[in-house]
Amino acid sequence: MSDLTEIKAAARKAAIARRKAAFDLKTPGAAGHLSEVLAGYRGVPLSGFLPIRTEIDPLPAMAEAAAHGPVGVPVIEGQGLPLKFSRWQPDCALRDGPFGAAVPEVDDFFEPEILIVPLVAFDAQGGRLGYGGGFYDRTLELLRGKRATLAIGFAFDAQEAAELPLEDTDQPLDMVVTESRVVQF
Repeated sequence: MSDLTEIKAAARKAAIARRKAAFDLKTPGAAGHLSEVLAGYRGVPLSGFLPIRTEIDPLPAMAEAAAHGPVGVPVIEGQGLPLKFSRWQPDCALRDGPFGAAVPEVDDFFEPEILIVPLVAFDAQGGRLGYGGGFYDRTLELLRGKRATLAIGFAFDAQEAAELPLEDTDQPLDMVVTESRVVQF
């Protein structure tokens, strides 16, 4: 195991503890800031995520956006592959997907132009630390190679880190939305 792998693992562990503490506070209204941001992109195909464990909940903002255009959620097709995105609607039938995240029962794939990205930690420069599978990094690289693709990190303020152990393959965020602010990079 490389030093960077160990450093990232330690950073993830600390960030997940901070995220859990923020999650336990049950701060209301975080999705309101996300809805405000998304209102400027009505109808643009986007992907959100179905929250797992202590992730911040984007579902109210996703439901609002779904009234104006396609909204999807990520589907993991396999190790080392980019994500695919299947159309989601509030109250649609779901099935279990990999890593405990539900996915729509019926696959209806499309390519989003905006990705609401879950994360473990972020920094003031738009760096993002995920779970370590590289799924979002591969996916953002692929989508950004085709067209402008906006990556919006959605997280609690407590998930901000002074600095993150990043690699050249880590795709930057364009923006982070938290329960108290919207930060553009």
